[in-house]
Amino acid sequence: MTQGVSVETAQLQALEWAGRRMRERLPQWAELAREEQKPPGGDWSTWLYMAGRGAGKTRAGSEWVHQQVRDGARRIALVGATAADCRDVMVEGESGLLATASPMDMPLYEPSRRRLTWQSGAIATTYSAEEPDRLRGPQHDAAWCDELAAWRYGAAWPMLLLGLRLGGKPRALVTTTPRPTKLVKELIAQPTTVVTRGSTYDNRANLAESYMEQIVKRYEGTRLGRQELMGEIIEDVEGALWTLMMLDELRVDDAPDLERVVVGVDPAVSAHQDSDETGIVAVGIGVDGEGYVLADRSCKLSPAGWARIVAGLYHDLEADRVVVEANQGGEMVEYTLATVDQSVPVKRIHASRGKRLRAEPVAALYEQARVHHVGVFSALEDQMMSFTGDSGGADDRVDALVHGLTEAVLDGAAGPGVW
Repeated sequence: MTQGVSVETAQLQALEWAGRRMRERLPQWAELAREEQKPPGGDWSTWLYMAGRGAGKTRAGSEWVHQQVRDGARRIALVGATAADCRDVMVEGESGLLATASPMDMPLYEPSRRRLTWQSGAIATTYSAEEPDRLRGPQHDAAWCDELAAWRYGAAWPMLLLGLRLGGKPRALVTTTPRPTKLVKELIAQPTTVVTRGSTYDNRANLAESYMEQIVKRYEGTRLGRQELMGEIIEDVEGALWTLMMLDELRVDDAPDLERVVVGVDPAVSAHQDSDETGIVAVGIGVDGEGYVLADRSCKLSPAGWARIVAGLYHDLEADRVVVEANQGGEMVEYTLATVDQSVPVKRIHASRGKRLRAEPVAALYEQARVHHVGVFSALEDQMMSFTGDSGGADDRVDALVHGLTEAVLDGAAGPGVW
């Protein structure tokens, strides 16, 4: 039994679906798909389908894989941002491969072996972009890559291409919500890439009304909405302290040995659907004297929920302490963490200046090439690239980052615990 749709459940669903088909004709994907969801014509190697959340990217990817199997593909790579994304979205999701498979050709899913096998003998294997080396060696004649803009390690893409060499015309489909990352820009610039675009609104008929009311209306008209809903690539914000070019140039795959690790926390003042996130960012200072951003575990949970995440991250990274702003719930964080794990030390720091003034010394570290991101942290970096210090924008992750780097790298240059 898997965490999503088990093989037995999928088979029962397929039989039920087949029975319905005997009583009524169901439309085929070719009739349902919008033009941007259909494979483009012409001689291309990569189809890049960039669209907003809920636009139907996963369904397009699943149907394309099934078509590759029908056309004779033998080895297919399924690459997601994480192993959980591969399983929960690409394979077991509501628009994933199991849910969209023909009842006459339902693939056998073996989660422990990370693969699906069709009656023709075609095999699709799941890979996580967090483990690029797993793609070193295996050969494929087709690949479906999901949310490439959120891949932590861009090295997973060239590793995949090196093995995409079977069959007469190996091809890759990339489905992603756009971000102006170096990898996405390079892919768009390739003459062998065909780009199609879509928005959340294109698929409105298949989305819950509550989603349109609560999520879409909340972000439409905003910079984040243009990216996450309209599927636009949004460039740098004028006046922001960080740019994507700066972050990309300083990005590394691994951190050196660390002398200190700190978890910065910016707690939300409430815990409901419309509340801010609790920023949770772990940073360290290496033996080379430079700072490294190690993890972003920011979340929207109850105090007990985010406290467990903070405590878990503290132990996982063998951190030295947790730092939190004293005048933004510092005492509450101490108390909440103590109820979960009394062994986690908390240091309260006092912020006596505005958000931008507090962030500027940390931004200066980036300008001096003294801070590196170990991989990609999409949500955190989106906040950084739009952070100007003005009120109104989301900055919980940035605040946690500033807390952590100030403690770990600047080390209280303006006095112990005071900026």
